[in-house]
Amino acid sequence: MAAPKWVTLRAQWLGQQLRELRDANGLLLRDAAEYLQRDPSTVSRFESGEYPIRRPDMLALLDLYGVADGRRREDLMKLSQEVWQKGWWDGYADEVAGAFIDYVWLESRARRIRTFDNTLLLGLFQTEHYARAVITAAEFDADTEQINRWVALRMARQEVLQSENPPHVLSIVDEAVLHRKVLGARDLSVQFQRLVELAARPNIEIRVLPFSAGAHASPTGAFRILTMEERFPEVAYAETPKGAIYVETPDNRRLVQAYDELRKLTLDPKESADLISATAEDLR
Repeated sequence: MAAPKWVTLRAQWLGQQLRELRDANGLLLRDAAEYLQRDPSTVSRFESGEYPIRRPDMLALLDLYGVADGRRREDLMKLSQEVWQKGWWDGYADEVAGAFIDYVWLESRARRIRTFDNTLLLGLFQTEHYARAVITAAEFDADTEQINRWVALRMARQEVLQSENPPHVLSIVDEAVLHRKVLGARDLSVQFQRLVELAARPNIEIRVLPFSAGAHASPTGAFRILTMEERFPEVAYAETPKGAIYVETPDNRRLVQAYDELRKLTLDPKESADLISATAEDLR
């Protein structure tokens, strides 16, 4: 299997942990390379995430670094396998930026997803009609076939909400989102009714940030915070006109604080559901 076209986030995480383990053992690149009977440049590429490490080399390094804890070994081996193995999302890698494929991988592994949206609804919550409308508007120079692929990716991402162990999604929606005429009245009503149905699930909390809240902690726009399994960093994600950015623990503290401040200004879940239901009813 060829090396990935870009250095994925999962490869970077694995490489960082391998580097930290080597440093903790007081070993140099040449020491690890000699143990593996490889060139030091190869071990360096493992640690930079430029090239995925194969299972025999991974097991050998865990032994060299004295990683005896069973759970720790299992976590690292699983991550190394995910660097090599393709997930369903990788089939869309040619259609979207590599950075977004990293986001889809994070989304598929996250145990908690906190979101703030001030322009459009969260992709995980969108109906196909809503998704098609917003993707077509944003990707105004794409052809129909390309739009169809992007819509298919967004719909496939929603399967995570149907999984055996779905993430806990905490979503803050600016009231402005409820008034944006993305679709015709009937289709928009269906979208908002879906939102109400999702909010009734035990793992999903949707809160509306009302106009009456005034100025707030995120005037620059939407962002997400994804909390992974233990031992992985918490990651904040935001899109910009020049591409997506990822901010890991502890550097994401400002966004975590902003989320907490926003939440203080929201309607509670019941009040939010009532407002969304009333909006859907008004559109019928």
